Amino acid sequence: MVISRSSAASDVMSGKISMNNVALLLEDSISILGVDIDNSLRFDKHISRICRTASLKVTSLRRILHLLDPQGILTLYKSQIRPHLEYASLAWSSAAPTNLSRLDKIEKRALGLIQDATNPSYIDSLEHRRDVGALTVLHKAQVQQMPHLLSLRLPPIVRERSTRTVQSSRLLVDVPRSRSSQHQRTFSARAARLWNLFTSTLDVAEMNTQQAKRAAHHWRSTKPTPLNLLYTHGTT
Repeated sequence: MVISRSSAASDVMSGKISMNNVALLLEDSISILGVDIDNSLRFDKHISRICRTASLKVTSLRRILHLLDPQGILTLYKSQIRPHLEYASLAWSSAAPTNLSRLDKIEKRALGLIQDATNPSYIDSLEHRRDVGALTVLHKAQVQQMPHLLSLRLPPIVRERSTRTVQSSRLLVDVPRSRSSQHQRTFSARAARLWNLFTSTLDVAEMNTQQAKRAAHHWRSTKPTPLNLLYTHGTT
């Protein structure tokens, strides 16, 4: 598979990759550990597949409503439907907002089956959970420096001068430069912005994984993600 934003890239490479003198056919997408990765990294196929699977399970849940109380419905949602909506989500979180909104609609359908789920804060949104997951993974990489997450570590910010406007946290990281909105939504770019906002208000250097996760959950609950996190450069 040739990964490129150019539609002509595959045509250029067609027939030029071989094994044992046999030209290999190029694929538009491949599946790795249950994630469909397409040649433009848009994850359209993957989102469509998990939407179909989760939607069918919501329909099945609707058919047995008469057997369950609201808590039972919520338990089945968390154990049988939500895992499909967020499996390996840090890998495909750069998907277009229109695709991610499809997942939110399925979650809304499922929670709508719970009679007393009238409060929108009744359960954390999928975006909230993805952000907490990203911050937790980055804490493991940046603070705990776990070897298997070495490739996810981001370089610290190099300050040219010290001013009052510079955030003081020693854990701030350099935000990768983005040339497209798609790249701004990737793990490294979005998580870096979240991390800088998170660590500029909390000292997480001495926290273990569970403490950092709880802190990230509380911070994300009280500090809704600013829209400019997705579309601006820098650390704020």
